[in-house]
Amino acid sequence: MTQIASEVLIQRLIAWGVDTVYGLPGDGINGIMEGLRRHADRIKFVLVHHEEAAAFMAVGHAKSTGRIGVCLATSGPGGIHLLNGLYDAKLDHQPVLAITGMQETSVLGTAYQQEVRLDQVFADVAEYNLVVDNPAQLPGVVDLAIRTAYARRGVAHLTVPNDVQVADADADPYQHMGPGAPPRTAPIYLAPPGVPRAEDLRAAAEVLDAGERVAILAGAGALHARREVLAVADVLGAPVIKTLPGKAVIPDDSPYAVGGIGLLGTRPGEDLVEDCDTLLMVGTNFPYTKHLPEPGKVRVVQLEADPARAGARLPTEVPMIGDAKEGLAALLPLLTRKHDRGHLEKYQKAMDGWRRRMADLESPGRDPIAPQYLVACVDRAASDDAILTCDSGTIATWAARHWTIRGDRGFYLSGNLASMAPGLPYAIAMQHAHPDRQVIAFVGDGGFAMLMAEFLTAARYGLPITVVVNNNGSLGQILWEQMVLGFPEHGVRFGAPASDFSGWARSCGGYGRKVTDPGELAGAVAEALAHPGPALLDVDVDPNEPPMPGKVEYQQAKKFAQAFLRGQPNKAAIATTLFKDRISHLGH
Repeated sequence: MTQIASEVLIQRLIAWGVDTVYGLPGDGINGIMEGLRRHADRIKFVLVHHEEAAAFMAVGHAKSTGRIGVCLATSGPGGIHLLNGLYDAKLDHQPVLAITGMQETSVLGTAYQQEVRLDQVFADVAEYNLVVDNPAQLPGVVDLAIRTAYARRGVAHLTVPNDVQVADADADPYQHMGPGAPPRTAPIYLAPPGVPRAEDLRAAAEVLDAGERVAILAGAGALHARREVLAVADVLGAPVIKTLPGKAVIPDDSPYAVGGIGLLGTRPGEDLVEDCDTLLMVGTNFPYTKHLPEPGKVRVVQLEADPARAGARLPTEVPMIGDAKEGLAALLPLLTRKHDRGHLEKYQKAMDGWRRRMADLESPGRDPIAPQYLVACVDRAASDDAILTCDSGTIATWAARHWTIRGDRGFYLSGNLASMAPGLPYAIAMQHAHPDRQVIAFVGDGGFAMLMAEFLTAARYGLPITVVVNNNGSLGQILWEQMVLGFPEHGVRFGAPASDFSGWARSCGGYGRKVTDPGELAGAVAEALAHPGPALLDVDVDPNEPPMPGKVEYQQAKKFAQAFLRGQPNKAAIATTLFKDRISHLGH
């Protein structure tokens, strides 16, 4: 059988270690599908129900493995559907390769059906972006695309006209006029050196040694550097704040952990930002600068992989460019141990109080079910190496505060894009990549409804994910954001009929159960986690539970009150829930 150009593309993916492609076929990529079919013994094609989900799956693969994720979509509308997931990769700096189809070269520019210049559409999202219009470019441009995705921590895009896809693999139809030749490269990527310059390490050590109240802010770039972060925190007597994407950097029960900052953070984390005199930022480009120290009030040292991001959020006295793990390992022997542990002990006591307050909110006696109790049930029943994926919204607040990082647990969400709906496709890709680990998707009813067809994907591939739907019948985060602006809620509650996604799960051949009684919840969670295939719990939670920030500011409280005065339609129910929360705290 004559080898076609698409086989060269697929063979090069295999050479790079790619074992899975997520996508949805179409007539614009039938040649590529044939390439996948001819090499199905070495690379798996996972058929999804929506291209957006395929892109999210590629991102989830990249986030949980560190290896490039690959998604595939047809020309025109199929490729356009990839964009949301690809922007998730771009903003969270994950290596992803998107492959799309395009109309055959002879009709381009004629307004042919579904003719969309996807290279132009992807121009903003992609670090590498190419129309492959000659088979001779393959496999060299695959190497360049993947190498660029790794090097720039972002998206690469190859769009291939369908006549090129099925051309002879060795076709080179054009005369070569210049001194160049088709690219001849190798499927190799070498990461840049990870140790910062010696003079920067010495300068950083001087600043950190001089600090009396040092704090560490660790982000997703330090997820692989747990041991080093803890070692530096111990030497400096420094409490560690974690960004939400960096929640799994250190365990939540660590004596150095003070939770997060921002709207989803903790009171001790917020207090520490205002109290520290020196801040070490590691692997983070935390964007919410209102929650960072006021510029000029603290000395800042930053360890950052990308020179363009160093000093982007705060004036940085000593920027170090390098890998979090290698950089901290090199910094550690230059630091002097701080014997006064008073600063650290202050925040250890504050965290003891915060943990008690969070435990109070996990009450099984509240009806409707408190979302905090739902997460607590999942947290207690899950294994110590479980992966939790999460959607954006109020669910991110509950997961941030009540999903405990211990052992080798993981936690993933759409960090900077904060997109709805990635939780389910993330879970599918991560279960596929880590078949021996427990994978749980904690999602809202709004986000789940967007891509719920992918539960059927999990069922068809026999993936034992557990989906927990925090069902408040609303777009909860938007509801509270409206009120914090001082406006009564509008257009954010779904109304009747109430949703019940458990029936959908059962129709897919999976486990499905609706839970409305708090007394049944713990047993239902355990039952779902024990199910050998895909399982879904649809849990009706209190729709009026506010995701209060760790530290309520005066202006926030004022705007909240204004929303009540301006006619907030559910103020009685919200007031009742707030009263229940207050009662829960009376013991402390």
